[in-house]
Amino acid sequence: MHKGDNTVDDGGAQVDADQELLQRQYELAQLDRSSRANWEMIKKLTVCGVAFLNDAYDMFAINIVAMILGFVYYNDATGSAQNTVPKKWDTLIKIAVQIGCLLGQLIMGRLGDKVGRTTVYSAGLMIAIVTTIASAFSSSMVKGFNVFVVLFIWRVLLGFGIGSDYPLTATIVSEYASVHNRGKLMAAVFSFQGFGNVLAPIVSIIVLACFAQSVDRDVQNLDYVWRIIIGVGCIPGVSTLYWRLTMTDSERFRHVNDNELGASDESITVDSESEKLLAQQTSTGSTSPAPEEPAPESAEVALVIPDEVQPRRVKTFAQYFSEWRHLKVLLGTSIAWFSLDVAFYGINLNSSIVIGAIGFAGDIKADRPSRYIIRNCLGNIIINILGSVPGYWISVFTIERLGRVRIQLLGFAALTVLYLILGFAYHQILDKSSGAFIFVFSLAQLFQNFGPNVTTFVIPGEVFPTRFRSTAHGISAAMGKLGAIVAQGGFLQLKDIGGKDEWINHLLQIFALFMLLGFFVTFWIPESKGKILEEICDEREEYY
Repeated sequence: MHKGDNTVDDGGAQVDADQELLQRQYELAQLDRSSRANWEMIKKLTVCGVAFLNDAYDMFAINIVAMILGFVYYNDATGSAQNTVPKKWDTLIKIAVQIGCLLGQLIMGRLGDKVGRTTVYSAGLMIAIVTTIASAFSSSMVKGFNVFVVLFIWRVLLGFGIGSDYPLTATIVSEYASVHNRGKLMAAVFSFQGFGNVLAPIVSIIVLACFAQSVDRDVQNLDYVWRIIIGVGCIPGVSTLYWRLTMTDSERFRHVNDNELGASDESITVDSESEKLLAQQTSTGSTSPAPEEPAPESAEVALVIPDEVQPRRVKTFAQYFSEWRHLKVLLGTSIAWFSLDVAFYGINLNSSIVIGAIGFAGDIKADRPSRYIIRNCLGNIIINILGSVPGYWISVFTIERLGRVRIQLLGFAALTVLYLILGFAYHQILDKSSGAFIFVFSLAQLFQNFGPNVTTFVIPGEVFPTRFRSTAHGISAAMGKLGAIVAQGGFLQLKDIGGKDEWINHLLQIFALFMLLGFFVTFWIPESKGKILEEICDEREEYY
């Protein structure tokens, strides 16, 4: 190769490096401008926080609603079936939202990258509001579906709307926040889920208190109660609907979309003074300053790429994740979330089992309906306040110091040990001390949230490129919901082998194995603490 050729090659490489540096500087400048504490940021964080409060309320209120439906529709049953929803219908209505969420996370997550974050985010909320109201009016048909099937259908559609919140909330917050508080803000938004878990039994107690006398006189009056409890779930969404409709996509997302096609063009329109200078340098094949020439303000400056420098082309989703170094990250976030949710939803969608185990539930046949349901609601509140809610906020205040991966590893390790203790000593602990059982169980709830429940949400919002972020987060979240479906539709069907709740100890042992799996796949995930989004996944890997 001639000396002249070497000069052109070196110059082209320098131009390419300079262009990438300018691109990075532009993105960081936009991020800094958009991440300052202002009304727009406060509005977005409020909307996103309320979204998760609303989602948790809608998902976990079904525990209480299922209990009430037993009194309404099976009060005349005999034996152990009295006041209890049959297992097949109980499973159906509890698994419905998880099925809808799985579909919503995949479909709406993909649309979030293609159509826009805030457009799809608003559509998801409107779907959730309509289907929440429809769920509250579910009833049996004269001929055809009973109330449980109708409720299942509406709650699948409700889950579809809720499912959009996971990838889009994470993506919106991560793209607006600064590198120094991104993890904290994402964790804080997600932690409103804890308030939703507590709000559901609080609302139930208030509604039941209003109807207590009429319910004790005629148990059929509980039909009003469960409909009101479900219907209240649309109030937080309605209160933030206008703000969600007026949100705009982040500068980072708009910048990527605007330049996606330009990455493969032979001319790139530039608008900053530094980029104009670089264009002039490139067109002369030299890196020395070019003489100033007057140019109209509205004129576009073409970046002419030498023959030796190949134009960059954007990788497709399939091309990007066909490489193991990227695929293992997606597998790590997905399998970790799947492993967590097998236990998280396996326990939290069936909290009545734990409340009954510690003797807090009461007697479903002898107690007044209002008293029995209120005691169970109080048990739910106690369990959440002791472990779940503190765990969320410990994560919020430590995530920027400890890092995401370290918290996730700590959480999975602690949960493995705690579920093994509960699994192998379940009956022994309960027989000796219900207080000891509550302590160990609350500790497990704490490490779920000061651990993988928060980090499996945060990490996928940071470790993938902007053009794939919502899609990849949706895939990870959908794997989590698949874990919830496996737990509720599969493992929890085994709990009564050998007698009522006699197989719970073995289920806890199985959950421990899934926690161990989550621990090991976490090593496939990079640490994102203190890094800008483009640095975490190296945006240069998006091109070929």
